[in-house]
This record gives sequence, C-alpha cells and structure tokens, in this order.
Amino acid sequence: MKEKEKLLEVDLYKPIQRFLVKEGFEVYGEVNDCDIAAVKGDELVVVELKLTLNVDLLVQAAKRQRLTDLVYIAIPKPKYNLRSKKWVDICHLIKRLELGLIVVSTVGRGKKADVLFHPSAFDRKKSMRQNKRKRESLRKEIDGRSANYNVGGSTRTKIMTAYKENCIQIACYLDKYGPSSPKVLRELGTGDKTSSILTKNYYRWFERVKRGTYALTEKGLQDLSEYPELVGYYLEKVVTKGENNEQL
Repeated sequence: MKEKEKLLEVDLYKPIQRFLVKEGFEVYGEVNDCDIAAVKGDELVVVELKLTLNVDLLVQAAKRQRLTDLVYIAIPKPKYNLRSKKWVDICHLIKRLELGLIVVSTVGRGKKADVLFHPSAFDRKKSMRQNKRKRESLRKEIDGRSANYNVGGSTRTKIMTAYKENCIQIACYLDKYGPSSPKVLRELGTGDKTSSILTKNYYRWFERVKRGTYALTEKGLQDLSEYPELVGYYLEKVVTKGENNEQL
C-alpha cells in the first residue's frame, strides 16, 4: 500500500498562487521574509503559510501588517467541523487581529484554496453591542456573589456561583429556623428565585414536608457543613437585618 505523502508548507503555495492569479495579482514567493507577496496596481497582499494555526503564525502575520492592511494567514482545511465552537472562536480571534483567512483543501486530486474571510477593521463597539446580554449576565453573576470564593484558572474544582450561594443561603435559614415557606424565606432575604430553587431542588438539599413548606434534607445539612464561611456570613446577615427591624 502506498504511503500517504506528508503535507509540507510549500504544498499550500500553488493553490493560493493560482487563486491570486485568477484575481488579477502578480504573485511572488519568499519576498523579504513574506511567504507570498502579491501585487495588483496599488494593492499589496501578503500571505503567511503554516501547517497548523499557532501563536507563531499570528505573530508573523501581525508583523506583516506593518507593510499592508491586506494580510492573510493560510492553513490546510481543518478536519474538524467548521461550525464547531472551537472553530468559531478561532475565527473570532483572527478577525479581532484584522487578518484574512485562507484554507487549502488537500482532499482529492487537486488542492484548492478558499478565502473564508478577508482582512477588515474590527468594530469592537459593535461586538460589545452584540454581546450585551452576555455582559449583563456576567455583571448579574458578579452582583449575586457575596465574595470571591473561587481561584481563577480552576478546572477540576467546584466553582461557587451566585445560584449555589443562593441555595446555601436558603439551606442555612432552613437549618436555623426549621421548616419554612418560600414567603418566610424571602422575608429573610433569600430573593425572588426562592420558590424556583426549592421546587427544582438541584442539589437535593430540600424536601417539601407539607404544602408550601420546605425543610432541609440530611444531604443538605451535610453539604452545608462544607461552607462554614458562607454560613457565618448569611447568619450574621439575618441577625443584622433583625436588629435593624427592631430599631424601626
């Protein structure tokens, strides 16, 4: 059986050259450290070739932006789904750097170059407007946390979220005051999501003992002991609230 030939960077050159020539460019290889340089009138295009998309390629391409706005990076067409989140994120980064992207298909008889997108100015304000909901969600999550209990970069540890804090707060008050209704818990400060948290019972910390009344389960009591700092915070919070109400 014939061994499959190993793909080299030079294998990307010909299909890209053919494409640029069809677009009316004069194409030159290896010009002053540029893998490909092409000219058409006043237009100057630079293409940097790599077999894998890595930081070195992006740095190389960014340097070429000192010479022209029309800088492309070219790589073999990835084997994974081009609709995947991974690929979408990669394309976002390339567009953020205001670079163009060419992929070369190496499957079949001939190699073919396709321009996925051209270099263009990145509109950061537009991008932020399009992601307004994600920004609001981030702020809402931050505002819902009492303090910073997580270490940045953690991947295999349990993350403390605003939702989990809310569950801990409810569990804390059920432990202190016994079976209670969502209304009573809300009056203690557990918030508008109290009924939903008790009903969904994501952590299996709560049980309905009678209509409209919930209690803490054994699992809830056991898990609550893992968060002494938060328990102390919420108990102090409810005591302070009670003192303020008495003063009124």
